[in-house]
Amino acid sequence: MRAINIPLNLVNLQDDGFHLLVEVVVFNETHFAVLDTGASRSVFDKALIEKHLAETLKVSDEINAATLFTTTTTIQATIPEVKIGSLKIKQYETVAFDLQSVSDTYRQFGHPPISCIIGGDILVEYKAIINYDKMLLKLYK
Repeated sequence: MRAINIPLNLVNLQDDGFHLLVEVVVFNETHFAVLDTGASRSVFDKALIEKHLAETLKVSDEINAATLFTTTTTIQATIPEVKIGSLKIKQYETVAFDLQSVSDTYRQFGHPPISCIIGGDILVEYKAIINYDKMLLKLYK
């Protein structure tokens, strides 16, 4: 098994807690994702998915998905490739919902917008280790 080290950014949420951000590349564009060990699965922003995959979308059977900020209808899609550091995940089956309120909140605090939440499905599959001292995410391929 080969280890992949990915830099993390620690975001201070107005001295009320912290989030870890990681860069992801989808549709040949770099975006920020929240690393969320409490999320059961990864999700992408609905607007990003609709922009690139409008013709292949379907409304999910999981009609509502809750985030910290809102509840919304979800859609299902297959992203041709998701890159996290040098890890490439081909034909990634995802759900997407509106993360605009999350992005707006981040911008309000002076942080970059969020297009994705990386959750347990990816973290477990690639045996994630978070090193807070070095601010690194280690994934195993």
